[in-house]
Amino acid sequence: MSQGTSLRPARRLARLTVNRETQEVLVAPSESLLETLRDGLRLTGTKRGCDTGDCGACTVLVDGAPVVSCLALSLNLEGRSITTVEGLAQNGRLTPLQQAFIDSGAVQCGFCTPGMLMSATALLAEERSPSEAAIRDAIAGNLCRCTGYIKIVEAIQAAAHQGAPNASLVS
Repeated sequence: MSQGTSLRPARRLARLTVNRETQEVLVAPSESLLETLRDGLRLTGTKRGCDTGDCGACTVLVDGAPVVSCLALSLNLEGRSITTVEGLAQNGRLTPLQQAFIDSGAVQCGFCTPGMLMSATALLAEERSPSEAAIRDAIAGNLCRCTGYIKIVEAIQAAAHQGAPNASLVS
């Protein structure tokens, strides 16, 4: 190999809309959205879990739909709207869903909480009063090792009774 040659792929400037703001960040062609969010944009609320799309800890919303960010390539998301857990609260006010997680005791270690919140936000934007089965189906891709899901389901039900989350977050 000649001197000055790198094995690292060339990085490219990507324009991503994250939490309603346009961000410019250098990304490698194979860089996941999770890596871009955590390492490039320092948005660490999105958690790195399995890196295989199985645990849901890295769930974000892309155009309002839940996506495991460890499997999504950043360069494929230019022009799309990405919402992370940091983008839920507005003007320092928690959403009813976030407050319900606190009030219901749905947070224990907290590692799964950002992904759970994102999946539940998408559900509540589509269904104002989801059944318990619909809630469990919506969070089925999010693994929790602490709670047994009962308090998480109760929190989502409580938030549903207060009205759907801000539609601007998922549109």
